[in-house]
Amino acid sequence: MFIDQQTPIQEIEKLLKSKGFLSHVDERITEISKPGEGNMNVVLRIQTNLHSFILKQSRPFVQKYQDIDAPIERIDVEYQFYSAIANKEVLNKHVPEILHYSDEHHLLILEDLGNCEDMSSLYEAKQFEKDQLEVLITLAANIHQSKAPQNYPENKSLRQLNYQHIFKLPFIDDNGFSLDDVQEGLQALSVPFKNDDKLKERIDSVGDRYLSEGNTLLHGDYYPGSWMSKDDHIYIIDPEFSFLGFPEFDLGVLAAHYILITHDKGVLSTIQHIYPNELNVNVLVQVSGIEIMRRLIGLAQLPLTRTLDEKENLLELAYDLIMKV
Repeated sequence: MFIDQQTPIQEIEKLLKSKGFLSHVDERITEISKPGEGNMNVVLRIQTNLHSFILKQSRPFVQKYQDIDAPIERIDVEYQFYSAIANKEVLNKHVPEILHYSDEHHLLILEDLGNCEDMSSLYEAKQFEKDQLEVLITLAANIHQSKAPQNYPENKSLRQLNYQHIFKLPFIDDNGFSLDDVQEGLQALSVPFKNDDKLKERIDSVGDRYLSEGNTLLHGDYYPGSWMSKDDHIYIIDPEFSFLGFPEFDLGVLAAHYILITHDKGVLSTIQHIYPNELNVNVLVQVSGIEIMRRLIGLAQLPLTRTLDEKENLLELAYDLIMKV
């Protein structure tokens, strides 16, 4: 049974009660709303006469772009991620609690974190506080130090989809996506990078590493859309891209978005200083450069208002990060 905001309340109540949720005899749903704009899954806030919770359900496609197929079992990856870090005291304060899971209905019920907003506003603010960065590096380190079970999902189907959008499609000249629809002149700006064979060789090398098997638990999509803030507290959500890989991937993505927001590549040194374990600096730097490029000339655009000159400077910086290591 697929659920959305148009599903009658009585049907949702019936399903949840059949799964042992809403177990109190007098509990009933009073309101259904959207807590925010989800990309991958249906996400609803369910208010009952007793409490509220977040309901997430996956579909065999990307919820925001329904012409893009996506593995429906990704919700199980999210469940497995939260389960794997459940014993980490530091992380428990920064992730929602699992309240219920139904693999049959691809349904995950999570604690309602309340009046939170994702941190995408950083792109327009052009500011990234030092203490926020330190917290995010520390949380990434704790995720990476968590012990995942031996049968942790490989998440190959979703990784393959992500691989295409990070390492391939942005660097194909005729990929069916006109960058001039995003910003006039951006298509021409992208052409030299899309036609640079040596650049694409470097990108392919990192892409091969992304598809290989590693031994470090990753969030897999560690950027402002997966970070929530409430007052001064940061939460980490949406780990459906999680897999066992290499820590430089999460950290390189974090660095890339810091650079996109602030234009300051000093974040790469800050990560190396704060992160408690040894890193492959070359891989960290290259992941960062690739993520910057794909967010500027790829299909997964950000709410990033920058002039063409600013984007050109960012692309050249990203090029140097990828090529000069």
